[in-house]
Amino acid sequence: MVEISVIPPAHVRLQTEHSRPWPQCDSRSAATPAAHLLKAAVNPMTPPVSASLPSERSALPAQNRLIAALPPVRRASLLALCEPVELKLSERLCEAGEATRYVYFPVDAFISLLAQIDEHPSLEMGMVGREGMLGLQLILGVNRAPLGALVQGEGRAWRLGAAAFRTELLRSLPLRLLLQRYLYVRLAQLASAAGCLRFHQIGPRLARWLLMSQDRAGHAQLAVTQEFLAFMLGVRRVGVTQAAGAMQRSGLIRYHRGLLTVLDRAGLEAAACSCYARDQSHYAAQFPATSVRRRTDSSGTGT
Repeated sequence: MVEISVIPPAHVRLQTEHSRPWPQCDSRSAATPAAHLLKAAVNPMTPPVSASLPSERSALPAQNRLIAALPPVRRASLLALCEPVELKLSERLCEAGEATRYVYFPVDAFISLLAQIDEHPSLEMGMVGREGMLGLQLILGVNRAPLGALVQGEGRAWRLGAAAFRTELLRSLPLRLLLQRYLYVRLAQLASAAGCLRFHQIGPRLARWLLMSQDRAGHAQLAVTQEFLAFMLGVRRVGVTQAAGAMQRSGLIRYHRGLLTVLDRAGLEAAACSCYARDQSHYAAQFPATSVRRRTDSSGTGT
């Protein structure tokens, strides 16, 4: 069972059952009491990331859909350079404008892409899960991150140093072509997000956000606060309260004491703004053999 729990106003935790734990990531954590508690909870006996041998890493299943789409030889070459890391709740993987140190290919973690405008709170512009990667600007020869990145759902990812990634890009034409197509998808999604913020009402935008989160969590139950939802959508909390109440009365969701359950996935898709379906179609057009959405069985468990 997958559960997302929130430390308001800006952090979400994804808990999932893993076949085996991956080493802890040493990325910078946000300076919050919750982040310190998470660090204290890490098993001190966990081996360092560097303990995994390249041959062992390349033998592990890719799980990230971009890596899995590569030809076998190029996939093995990329994985041999990667290290498996455990992304923790509230880790700041990068800030906008910072030099890129690593790229990340999430497996069952997912990441919020945040824009910071003047002194206003950060605003989520997109998500990256197992369908994508973080650090895409490197394929353009740009080393500075355009958006901040915050771990919204904790879990596993493949991590690769920026210099090694650039070297692999030069020698792997399939990787370059694959990521160029993903770059197009990301640009299209950012354009949709900008239009969505300007023209769409809170209710349809909330439905879209819930669908995007469920796609990456792979489960129908999300433990989220209205305060957090307001933060992600860039709106007042009262607006989220009204929109969530309308969805509950329509039988689309059940919300009780911070636990939100999607009851009617098809109905929620119908209630979402057109941006959700458009984002899905952009991805499917470039990667017809895969999907952003995780398959779910009748119990809501993702695969």
